[in-house]
Amino acid sequence: MSGQEVRTSASLASIFALRMLGLFLILPVFAVHARTIPGGDSPALVGLALGIYGLTQGLLQIPFGAASDRWGRKPVIVAGLVLFALGSFIAAAADDMFWTIIGRAVQGAGAISAAVTAFIADATREEHRTKAMAMVGASIGLTFALSLVGAPPLYAAVGMGGLFALTGVLALTAIAVVTWVVPSAPPRIEHDDPASAASVVFNPQLLRLNFGIFALHTVQMAMFVVVPVLLVERAELPLPHHWWVYLPVVLVSFGLMMPPIMAAERRSRMRILFLSAVGLLLVVQLGLLLHAPSLMWIAGWLLLFFVGFNILEASLPSLVSRVAPSSAKGLALGIYNTTQAIGLFAGGALGGLVAARWGAQGVFACAAIIMGVWWVIALGMREVPKRSSGQPVPI
Repeated sequence: MSGQEVRTSASLASIFALRMLGLFLILPVFAVHARTIPGGDSPALVGLALGIYGLTQGLLQIPFGAASDRWGRKPVIVAGLVLFALGSFIAAAADDMFWTIIGRAVQGAGAISAAVTAFIADATREEHRTKAMAMVGASIGLTFALSLVGAPPLYAAVGMGGLFALTGVLALTAIAVVTWVVPSAPPRIEHDDPASAASVVFNPQLLRLNFGIFALHTVQMAMFVVVPVLLVERAELPLPHHWWVYLPVVLVSFGLMMPPIMAAERRSRMRILFLSAVGLLLVVQLGLLLHAPSLMWIAGWLLLFFVGFNILEASLPSLVSRVAPSSAKGLALGIYNTTQAIGLFAGGALGGLVAARWGAQGVFACAAIIMGVWWVIALGMREVPKRSSGQPVPI
């Protein structure tokens, strides 16, 4: 990667990290805090406060992505961060669940993921794009792990209002990064015949990739409905100590994911790597289903899961950006991110329903079926050729 590519990718990944750190810091402590404010005794309202962020994200990813195609990446990213900061400060000032829900909804309205990933796609060559997307994935995973460690002491020190205010400050910091650190976007190419929305929505290759991100996050969320319970019941690890597993597993998985990504990009073997990663996740679900009797086994399966997950999390948006027409990358990535948000919701709902009826084994069995279906669908992928023009990749 060139110096310019590294700077752009790293600075845009830091925007994701600042924004996601603010989001993740809330998750480990919010349910406990909610009991101390009016309306917080309702599990439905607590769930709504947590989930409405994903709902508004899912609704607005496509409009934000399409807007970034028309008016440029930076203005749309800044607008989204302003909304996220505004929602954070609303939630910080809230003294009941109603205003907390309003604040979370406004936070989610800052749906910048498609614009940021499209910016990365604009600024990187195709042979290095998966590595650039991996920087974003690594930043998100690292901030998630750090939030598990840092949220409880921060909450004890500054309270929930302080945590929400911190998320607002982090969003404003991200605006400064966008304005003064992120290099200018490459010159926009005017297209005489821009791609139609229908050609993006119904592109067979993009449909496969969108199903993939849906399946990936459905399985991730369903898994983590029951994995914490396994760590308590089978591994006898108290909930406050779960980060002892998550943090090293996430960090080691980042080190293990990069060599295969770099080798596959260098040799144009991304399809083989992609199928192998999906197959690895299938093996993990079967392993958790059939043999996870102790802490070491559970940690080992989680390590393999995060290796495969991180490879796919980096590969999928890179492939979307390469398959999509250059005039509609923001739209394509908006659809992709919307599908991701739907997968998060579906995984939580599916995991809860299946776990209530059939327990953890039922969840892992369903996840294995989803991974198996995805692997079969992914068999129809072609190796995506490199291209120098703004034309869509032939199917």
